[in-house]
Amino acid sequence: MTVREVEHEITIAAPAADVYRLLAEVENWPRIFPPSVYVDCLERSGNQERIRIWATANGEAKNWTSRRTLDPDRLRIDFHQEVSAPPVAQMAGTWIIEEQGRETRLRLLHTYRAVDDVPRDLEWIDQAVDRNSRSELASLKTNVELATDQELTMSFEDTAEIHGAAKDVYDFLNEAQLWQERLPHVAAVELREDNPGLQVLRMETLTKDGSSHTTESVRVCFPHRLIAYKQTTLPALMALHTGYWQLDEDGHGVTTATSQHTVTLRADNIASVLGEDAGVPDARTFVRNALGANSRATLQHAKEYAERTKR
Repeated sequence: MTVREVEHEITIAAPAADVYRLLAEVENWPRIFPPSVYVDCLERSGNQERIRIWATANGEAKNWTSRRTLDPDRLRIDFHQEVSAPPVAQMAGTWIIEEQGRETRLRLLHTYRAVDDVPRDLEWIDQAVDRNSRSELASLKTNVELATDQELTMSFEDTAEIHGAAKDVYDFLNEAQLWQERLPHVAAVELREDNPGLQVLRMETLTKDGSSHTTESVRVCFPHRLIAYKQTTLPALMALHTGYWQLDEDGHGVTTATSQHTVTLRADNIASVLGEDAGVPDARTFVRNALGANSRATLQHAKEYAERTKR
């Protein structure tokens, strides 16, 4: 049986306590780490927690369940996958945060093996671990070092009150392969769902000026209450875009549907997209209006669908 032990590290210009905090707050991982799409905390007791992670690996969407032991005194987090996704048979590791003056040395250790010890699968895992580890460490470094700059990151919501069942609203949002027929701002769409509830959505979206852009997202679906997503192919103005559709039905058959977005802007692309005189405030307004308009249009069509279905 072949067991791999690998280590990656990076130096971050930030206090060790700040680095530890970002790693410990696992719910924020989709905003910090490029491969992470959604993380759900299933159990938490003291310094022990059980989490489920959805992420991309070598371009494929995967999910697994892990247990973590948090040690804030030693600035260490141990983890092991409780349920791994093939071809991984077993995966464990440790985050080690070491204070070095005004900087932090962050080490990420992995120990793993492949199902049936297949060499080809072990090589696949080698590549995925190396790619994701380098990406995670580089992204964490960027996010921590820019943590004081809140101007480029924004979060916002749009809501709609729907006199219909959450299930019907969910069906409309979940069946994104039909959006080209159902939504006027969608010019083309392709939906892949190799595993139930884990979707890859590629979409060409029209803008008000008649132009279009193509995005790709990984979506995690929880009938009939939540669809969380992360864009893996982004428009030029964004460095990050995560969000969710949340459905809350009351006891009278009325559903509150919420569309949430979190966006980090690409400051270096603002001038090329919006013009030489544009700045960050202009980009914030542009993105808020564009995403909000599409969300409100989708919610309106979902509302009409659900209320028509009710009748």
